[in-house]
Amino acid sequence: QVQLVESGGGLVQPGGSLTLSCAASGRDFSNYVMGWYRQAPGKQRELVAEITSGASTNYVDNVKGRFTISRDNAKNTVYLQMNSLKPEDTAVYYCHANRRVLGGTYLYWGPGTQVTVSS
Repeated sequence: QVQLVESGGGLVQPGGSLTLSCAASGRDFSNYVMGWYRQAPGKQRELVAEITSGASTNYVDNVKGRFTISRDNAKNTVYLQMNSLKPEDTAVYYCHANRRVLGGTYLYWGPGTQVTVSS
C-alpha cells in the first residue's frame, strides 16, 4: 500500500554533510509518523530520528544537534540532513513509516541506502 524509496547515500569524509531523502508513494502520507533508522554491521537497528504528522521531532542523543529530520507533505517526502558526520555514523539508513489506527498498526520500510563516513 505504501512504498518507500531512499536516496542520497554515499561516501563522505568525516566532518562532511549528506542529505537523505525518502519518497513515499501511497495515500495518507501526512498521517504517518516518519522516521530514519540505521543499522551498522554487528549492531542492532536503531532509531535515528522521527517526525510526527504535526512536525514534532525526536532524535537519538548521539546525533542531536548534527542531524535534522523534516518532511514535505505536499511532496510525500521526508528528509534527513546530516552534518558533521563521524565514522560512527556509517550504516545503512532506512526510511520508516508507521501509522497507528483503531484495529492495528501499519508499518513500512524502505530498502535502505548506504552511508559511509571515511577518509
